[in-house]
Amino acid sequence: MGREGLGTVTTYEILLMLDPEHAEARQDEIVARTRELVEKSGGTWQSHDPWGRRRLAYPIDHKEEGVYHLVVFDAEAATLDEVSRVLKIDDAVIRHLATRHTAGSRTGAPHDELATLAAPKPAEVESAEVEPPAEPAAETVESETAEPPADEPEADVSAVEEPEYAATDEAGSDAGEADVARPEDLGEPGEVPEEKEE
Repeated sequence: MGREGLGTVTTYEILLMLDPEHAEARQDEIVARTRELVEKSGGTWQSHDPWGRRRLAYPIDHKEEGVYHLVVFDAEAATLDEVSRVLKIDDAVIRHLATRHTAGSRTGAPHDELATLAAPKPAEVESAEVEPPAEPAAETVESETAEPPADEPEADVSAVEEPEYAATDEAGSDAGEADVARPEDLGEPGEVPEEKEE
């Protein structure tokens, strides 16, 4: 009994980082080719979210920015392998990362979602009144200046013992120091240092 007909369909997402120097039409062509590969192999296209141009954490191929696209689709593992192979060949693709898609996860650009959550709606801005900052309560001021309770003993810093690892003698320990190279022991480059007799 063969396994050819028993392919498992999985939901994948691929984050594409495209070269910003290429035209937008070229970037759309890459996404369209990815969609074509998925649908031709029997997969289903779920979504495409363009995240836009973003600054890279470090230069890649002498480029400081990349244009990001997130695509989500259902396909077999062989289809994902073919899509990854095609993306690796394309010069306009700086990087790509394919992972299994988690159901219910967000596909919008990270900063865009934070901006929409943090920004107040226009109706809220108009109705909001500016209130002067409230005076601090007298209790707060008193608690900052109050002394610690009498039942807690004050810590005597001078009574704290030295940790066990601290050296107690000024000369230091001879154990292990014989093998340590010091800058003053080194001679000129290429010169073999002389061994000291103890």
